[in-house]
Amino acid sequence: MKVKIRADEIRKYLEIEDADFPKYVAPLINLANQYAQGTRPRVVGQMSELIQTFTGKSLPEWEKWYLEQKPDAIRNATEKILVMIKNLREAMSKIDQTMIEKWVKDLVLVKTFTGLKFQEAILKKGAALLETDYRWAVPEEEAKGIDGFIGKIPVSIKPHTYDLKAALPEKIEFKIIRYKKIDDAIEVDYGDLPR
Repeated sequence: MKVKIRADEIRKYLEIEDADFPKYVAPLINLANQYAQGTRPRVVGQMSELIQTFTGKSLPEWEKWYLEQKPDAIRNATEKILVMIKNLREAMSKIDQTMIEKWVKDLVLVKTFTGLKFQEAILKKGAALLETDYRWAVPEEEAKGIDGFIGKIPVSIKPHTYDLKAALPEKIEFKIIRYKKIDDAIEVDYGDLPR
């Protein structure tokens, strides 16, 4: 039997009070932390190793033990994140309707166009390398994560940063072709496509 235990249930079972942040605050702090890298191992320690070294049982014991091991970690992480929050707050003050419209146009028009054209160039080049044809995926195939076919091989085309986005929920079961923009070109990794 498989059972999911939600984060709030885990806190309840461990008798840990809910942090209870106002709406949007936790995701904004998380975003700032991602940019600031405030909770990276070099700042707060390698948590997976530290928790294995810890011999206590309760949260208060863990807090005491951790703060003895890393007395400046919480303050250092907080300061890094606070600087980034200030940077984000300054950036937010510059955002108006005109800037949002410019961003939306860039996303919807420019990035869609160039992204699809990159994909077409990548499919054509892959087909040329394999001496075969290519085609775009139809909507039903796109829904499965397929961008196109090189010969009969279904492929998904992703930027080289795709693997870094660990939080992505999608699971792609097809060949992934990665590309990276470099100067006036794109570098394409066709991976293990048959030659």
